Amino acid sequence: MHDRVKLRARRQIPAVNRILDAVGHCDLPRPVIVDLVRRKLSEIRAARSVPKFESIMALVRRSLDELRASKLQPIINGTGIVIHTNFGRAPLPRDAICPLDGIGSGYSNLEYDLAAGERGRRGSYVETALGLLCEAEAATVVNNCAAALVLIVRHFTRTKTDVVISRGELVQIGGGFRIGEIIEATGAKLREVGATNKTTVNDYARAIGPNTAMILKVHRSNFFMSGFVESPSPEEISALAQKKRIPFIEDLGSGAVVATEELGIAEHEPTPAEALKSSVDLVCFSGDKLFGGPQAGIIAGKERLIAALKREPLFRALRCDKLSLAALQATVDLHLNQRTGEIPTLALLQISEDELRARAAAICDQLAKRCSKLQIASGRGTAKTGGGTLPKSNLPSVTIDIVTKNSLLADFASTLRAWNPPVIGYIAGDRFKLDLRTIFPHQDGLVIQAISAACTK
Repeated sequence: MHDRVKLRARRQIPAVNRILDAVGHCDLPRPVIVDLVRRKLSEIRAARSVPKFESIMALVRRSLDELRASKLQPIINGTGIVIHTNFGRAPLPRDAICPLDGIGSGYSNLEYDLAAGERGRRGSYVETALGLLCEAEAATVVNNCAAALVLIVRHFTRTKTDVVISRGELVQIGGGFRIGEIIEATGAKLREVGATNKTTVNDYARAIGPNTAMILKVHRSNFFMSGFVESPSPEEISALAQKKRIPFIEDLGSGAVVATEELGIAEHEPTPAEALKSSVDLVCFSGDKLFGGPQAGIIAGKERLIAALKREPLFRALRCDKLSLAALQATVDLHLNQRTGEIPTLALLQISEDELRARAAAICDQLAKRCSKLQIASGRGTAKTGGGTLPKSNLPSVTIDIVTKNSLLADFASTLRAWNPPVIGYIAGDRFKLDLRTIFPHQDGLVIQAISAACTK
């Protein structure tokens, strides 16, 4: 009897074609839509009861909306976080975007020597330019900073296994990954020294033994410690490493090549050139943070060590593709030509409050004419650099503050996220806020349209 009831229930499940006809036009590829429909029907088939057709269609349409929203697409960042990892980190300079069309849509001299008319070396120009920028003997590039660290550790731990690192520098980076776990994934062994808050040169010295492969210093770029703390300078560690004839590597992470004081930020971020001047053998850092370019892991330092890294079989697996190299090349040129004002990340950090206030006033004036259902005013905000950089630095900013009369703030925020392009802000207290420091001026009109539409809805 039970089996008969179950069979009758299953017969009530609509056919795939019936649902596809009801869905109508959808801007996703048909195979993707068919696959989603089949998966949802399988879930219903496994359940005890079959919903009504209208409920099934509502489920399918909601799932299609969620899938469509997961496609990579531009958004408007009103969070006030300049280097937002969830939002793609550093926006690329226009000079880095233009070459992508020519390089990506056709052929290029990626590994071809135009002068000799034969196979060439990938990334030759950008490596030379990065060496100059970092004041290093040589430089190279892999696909991100974690990859750079893995490559370095794998190279130096071929015959010896121990990597000496301070306990106060076992940093957790984005996505829950930890520096210690990344190092151990290469097969190396961590040799932790000191305490969380205090590490001395003697701690390093006592840890060095016949199986020590390298000393690693990790810049605490995404947090800071104060109070009863102590850390030796790179110069002190370098002197010890040279005495023991052990490589000394520093992971700078955030990739500032411009003095942060020049950006109006009091907090100093060490640059690759500074690290190398303190006799660090190699430094590595990200290309898509304070450097302001595409995702990349940049390694700079002694020429013989860079050459050895490039001979590693793993180097080929971690190398950058042509589009990343094209964007990185353009960003490096902007730095070398001292046109850093054209690098969006650095430009956003330097916008004056007066400019932000003027834009806020213009936006509020426009919205006041269109949105009688909302209370809209300019407010104060605190922007952050983000991306695991400059943890002590907050930037004064200006926000568009919105109070809804007839709906929940969460619903209003959801409506803006569903707009094209999506507008992302945050809720603080009883207000929905959009921070103008991370909204480009050419997007102000889009913001006005989105809020006006959300108000109407």
